[in-house]
Amino acid sequence: MHLHILGICGTFMGGVAALAREAGHKVTGCDAGVYPPMSDQLRDLGIELVEGYGVDQMAFRPDVWVIGNVVSRARQPDGSPRYPLMEAILDAGARYTSGPQWLAENVLQGRHVLAVAGTHGKTTTTSMLAWVLEQAGLEPGFLVGGVPLNFGRSARLGSGAPFVIEADEYDTAFFDKRSKFVHYRPRTAVLNNLEFDHADIFDDLAAIERQFHHLVRTVPGTGRVVVNGLEESLARVLHQGCWSELRSFGAAVSDYTAAGDPGAFDVLLRGERVGRVEWELTGDHNQLNALAAIAAADHVGVPAAQASHALASFRNVKRRMELRGEVAGIEVFDDFAHHPTAIRTTLDGLRRKLGPRGGRILAVFEPRSNTMKLGAMKAQLPWSLEHADLAFCHGGGLGWDPREALAPLGPRAMVGDTIDALVDQVVGAAQPGDRIVCMSNGGFGGIHERLLQALEQRLPRA
Repeated sequence: MHLHILGICGTFMGGVAALAREAGHKVTGCDAGVYPPMSDQLRDLGIELVEGYGVDQMAFRPDVWVIGNVVSRARQPDGSPRYPLMEAILDAGARYTSGPQWLAENVLQGRHVLAVAGTHGKTTTTSMLAWVLEQAGLEPGFLVGGVPLNFGRSARLGSGAPFVIEADEYDTAFFDKRSKFVHYRPRTAVLNNLEFDHADIFDDLAAIERQFHHLVRTVPGTGRVVVNGLEESLARVLHQGCWSELRSFGAAVSDYTAAGDPGAFDVLLRGERVGRVEWELTGDHNQLNALAAIAAADHVGVPAAQASHALASFRNVKRRMELRGEVAGIEVFDDFAHHPTAIRTTLDGLRRKLGPRGGRILAVFEPRSNTMKLGAMKAQLPWSLEHADLAFCHGGGLGWDPREALAPLGPRAMVGDTIDALVDQVVGAAQPGDRIVCMSNGGFGGIHERLLQALEQRLPRA
């Protein structure tokens, strides 16, 4: 089968492409404004990429067009279609489907699907769970919205029964407005946390809770729902009905709890010690992610002690506090955080690791997600940046004033309307011993390398 994938460089669609290629299908695709790591992975797989959405791609004549949710029926100011290829597909009556539906029909059938859902931590927890099952010899398949460092790729078919998938609540495609995860029909579903997000498609938190309950409805009676016991929103989801075995984590009364610092803690099952995790990760959020992975792995027969031991060798995911370089004692990190809660969690974890005398944190962030561009959470930004000594915001392309939103931080916050201006601000403020954390869900204009180059010019390496 020949698949031509529209929006192929998104983390999810890139994973679908990798799985299809591994299964022996011919895969081509198109996108616009591509950036690593997915573009690099696709090129390494030998998948032909086309820039843009031109109608000339109809000449590929694939067996099926797989449509990413970046594609829409939107029009340009002059009335022409923003995605002319999609219009040509519709006009031709050609066969098309969504990425989640293709995946469900061609990869997930007959597998024990373990789906990890939540506003935050999906990628990390999915990667943890896949690694635990790998270390247990179960040879799982997986699809992750990032590149787990333990595996070096975002997706694989795997030869075992389990398939671990990051379960996104964003909509499936312009012709299927259900959340992606409704297609996956998991036997094990992890509900990691739930906050308001995706203001471009959801009116309020209740709308997202309804989608999460649609996921719960698809889990069989012999399945398991693993839920964060600290989240009132998830309690409301389950109150709508749950027909599967339930395991909770995180709260004092939960099935799975932790005792100790996030970097080294005992795992307790209903108060009894069943394992210990000692690793390099920081932050309460990663401790909760670990408990979720351990509870899910238990459902496919991996004991908590074995799962806890496996996490000691977990290496996290690209763009999760990934060190990109160091100049004159100044470290530059890359992180995927873009929601205010995720920004705060990232900075809090680093602050805890450094301690009160461990040097300054310079937070550099880009409000790039649709929710942030709309300004739906701008009031939370000062709270999210509390643990940073200085904050630098990319203010270009926003429909709201970031200077006004960040005013409560006073002189600690600066705004640059271009990447060049932002680099100049950060480099002008940086001192040896600082940690610069760049946070965005996109490529951020290659700011990491630009910062390192500018620092090199101002403060040559020792």
